[in-house]
Amino acid sequence: MSDTAPACAYHKDHPFPARLVENRLLNKPGSHKETCHVAVDITGSGLTYKPGDSLGVFPTNRPGEVAELLQRLGASGDEPVSPIMLKLPAPIPLREALTSRLALAKPTRKIVETLAAKATDEAEKTKLAALLAPEAKDQLAGWLEDREFVDLLAEFPSAKLAPQELVDHMRKLMPRLYSIASSPKLFPEEIHLTVAVVRYETNHRSRVGVATTFLADRAELKTTPVPVFVSHSHFAVPDDGARDIIMVGPGTGIAPFRAFMQERTATRASGRNWLFFGDQHRATDYLYEEEWQAWQAAGALARVDLAFSRDQSTKVYVQDRMRANAAELWAWIKAGAHFYVCGDAKRMAKDVDVALFDVIAQQGGLDAAAAADYVKQMKKDKRYQRDVY
Repeated sequence: MSDTAPACAYHKDHPFPARLVENRLLNKPGSHKETCHVAVDITGSGLTYKPGDSLGVFPTNRPGEVAELLQRLGASGDEPVSPIMLKLPAPIPLREALTSRLALAKPTRKIVETLAAKATDEAEKTKLAALLAPEAKDQLAGWLEDREFVDLLAEFPSAKLAPQELVDHMRKLMPRLYSIASSPKLFPEEIHLTVAVVRYETNHRSRVGVATTFLADRAELKTTPVPVFVSHSHFAVPDDGARDIIMVGPGTGIAPFRAFMQERTATRASGRNWLFFGDQHRATDYLYEEEWQAWQAAGALARVDLAFSRDQSTKVYVQDRMRANAAELWAWIKAGAHFYVCGDAKRMAKDVDVALFDVIAQQGGLDAAAAADYVKQMKKDKRYQRDVY
């Protein structure tokens, strides 16, 4: 990477048009998951990153969804529109707005009100009025939850919207952030991502995660521009390579820890490394298994504790493995180890936090207040870091 490249030529408001150079499925046949390893080529961008940072990706929507929206609007796609929230200097074609600028999901009450004002069919007017009734507030929220903009146009065809009216109800298509799964020590011109592809169904329609399927399905290797930027983070390996680290990363939470291991082995960090990883089945869902086994065989990875929830009748999670190894965990922490968590914020990270607190209280012989203070101090000293989403 050239030292003369401007440090911030590319950023969130001016992303770099990268290309994918690798896209492979990490799960083995028979898995219920679809997790991809994606390598993004950043050659010539001047972008720099460190393990712990994230990559922002600007996706595009599925062409089929855009086409159906245009058809239901009775539009060609060439109509000039100026979506209010985009603050554009000049109008852009409707097709471009729907493809790469606007989110096609999460309609709000406001568009239901607009449709109610425009509907000419009596049955449609009655249904819209019922949804907008004050006592139907919760029902409306649940109804909207299952729908995207295309559903509303399909269900209320008598309410004719102009292209500008539709786009004024839509939100900006936002970039998605992915934890980086590589170290620039090994891959200075590439950034690796671990992407859990989202596919589901609501209101009898197939839905997808816009960014995950953009990376997995729509971005052609070496040809499709993938607009990216680096989001720098506090989440990082210790400056002191002699420090031990404990990494808790089930599912795609494994991503930054692959980067940590690449970095720590490249810099010959003398501190020990301990991984807690979990997913559904060991046979199909042990992400980057060969790499972890190679690091173990080489002595770079001191310990690995695995929690495959569906491989036995009682579900086992990473926090259960922490509790089962409480004495050893406390010994590492007491000796100054850094503790990292990456992954699901709603449940996993909370459960891991509770387990960490319990281990420190029990093994350290501390009451609740002293254990809480200990954890607080770990955070203050940057010995307890989280990358959760």
